[in-house]
Amino acid sequence: MKKILILALILTSSATFAKDISVKVSGMVCSMCAQGIQKKFSKLPEVKDIKVDLDTKVVSIITKDNQDIQDSKIKELITEAGYNVASIERK
Repeated sequence: MKKILILALILTSSATFAKDISVKVSGMVCSMCAQGIQKKFSKLPEVKDIKVDLDTKVVSIITKDNQDIQDSKIKELITEAGYNVASIERK
């Protein structure tokens, strides 16, 4: 019984953490590119923070607790901004 209770506690507590999503984007070359992507994702209610690294071409998205963004939505927003998604990694 104790094992079940501990397992349930672990599973429910891990679900409350924010998600860290790294998106490798091709086509970003300038600070205007970064600003455009930041602006698009900042409007989403589930986004807590977003950073764009032009050197590595990675967009880092941190969601609010208990929230997520589907890969399809990420790809849609990046494509609308004029870029291509090379990969999406969740941590």
